[in-house]
Amino acid sequence: MIIARLFFVVLLGPLVFSAGCALFGPKEELPLKRVTVEDLTILLRQRDAAVYSMKGLFSAKVRGGLIPILSRVEGTVYYRRPNAMRLKGFTPFGGELFEFVQADEWYRLRLPMEGKVYTGSQADLKDQGNLARFSQLSAWAIGGLLGTNALARDETAKLVLEQSRYRLDVYGMPRGGVGHSSRTLIRRLWFDHRLLVVQEDRLGGDGEIEATIHYDDFRSLDEKGAVSSQAIVDAETRLLRPFKISLEAGRGQGVVQVTFHELHQNQMITAEDLGQTL
Repeated sequence: MIIARLFFVVLLGPLVFSAGCALFGPKEELPLKRVTVEDLTILLRQRDAAVYSMKGLFSAKVRGGLIPILSRVEGTVYYRRPNAMRLKGFTPFGGELFEFVQADEWYRLRLPMEGKVYTGSQADLKDQGNLARFSQLSAWAIGGLLGTNALARDETAKLVLEQSRYRLDVYGMPRGGVGHSSRTLIRRLWFDHRLLVVQEDRLGGDGEIEATIHYDDFRSLDEKGAVSSQAIVDAETRLLRPFKISLEAGRGQGVVQVTFHELHQNQMITAEDLGQTL
């Protein structure tokens, strides 16, 4: 009986080893689709157009000193196309930390705990301190959720195949681009094989990276916006949005991880919701 068992183990051993190699060997990368700059440009605009309003809750984990003492922020977001947004941030105990209102290139940042209000061009926001920087990163995260990283009409792009991903280099006039007479690289977008944006670099007028953004935890939103017949991906994939977004501020200024909850899209958003009645 013992000899029979040994014979069975010897006979079975190579099969188990072979199966183990199949289970733990390198994963086969899925082939990339044939796409062009125009294809990706259309896709980004379709994702942008699918959501004309959004409201919901978010939580943010913060590292690196962007918000002294605090490591977690709870918040609310209201958004209405084309570029109106209001963010409110609260401490874990319910105290109001900041209110950030955006309309096109204009912003207003109110800091109740400091008794200060900043207004001006968004190009100057990064110079208003750590809370302003945190507000800017949060607004970029929400833009990534909504799909507002679509190319503007006056922007151009170049497509690069980078290992198992596409990289779209976007050129245009940087914010606050006084003194710039030519287009510069302002964003990089990385797409995976599903044509979902999984990473983004935002660059400043000096060419340095202002933030690297990673998109994860993709989930579907109900489709209520108009979608072109030129779609190059199926409707289910086109509606996937990242519910978890990590942002690394340039020059090692800190890391923010934003998670979204209880999102409601394409509902009525008033001027009062957007903080535009003050």
